[in-house]
Amino acid sequence: MEVSRHWRLNKQRYSLVGEVCPHCEHKLFPPRDICPDCGEDARDLFEFSGKGSVYSFTTVSQAPAGFEESVPYTVAIVQLDEGPLVTAQLTDLGDKPVEIGTPVEMVTRKLRSDGDQGMLIYGYKFRPAFAA
Repeated sequence: MEVSRHWRLNKQRYSLVGEVCPHCEHKLFPPRDICPDCGEDARDLFEFSGKGSVYSFTTVSQAPAGFEESVPYTVAIVQLDEGPLVTAQLTDLGDKPVEIGTPVEMVTRKLRSDGDQGMLIYGYKFRPAFAA
């Protein structure tokens, strides 16, 4: 993937910036420009809290190209507190079992690298939420 595309995705990857429909208040992630609920323009930026819970999960044991060094790893569908479902890798699990409903929070971590001499690509992952 080219450098310019990574720069365009920075707000999504590092801050969970999506959009909110000014017509029906539906929150979108990733940004789509057109609201899937009402079909109107939804170009107003919205920064999600990064907090949510595990909706579903699985363990990946055969990684796609570029992710071989990470196997095995857990991928989850996370339901953000604001509503949208986001697919992301879970991290910092330690010995804690993953369960549906586990509270999680977004963190920025290395996703992969483009070869030995290539660019390091960072983005969001989710970890179990710390008790407040």
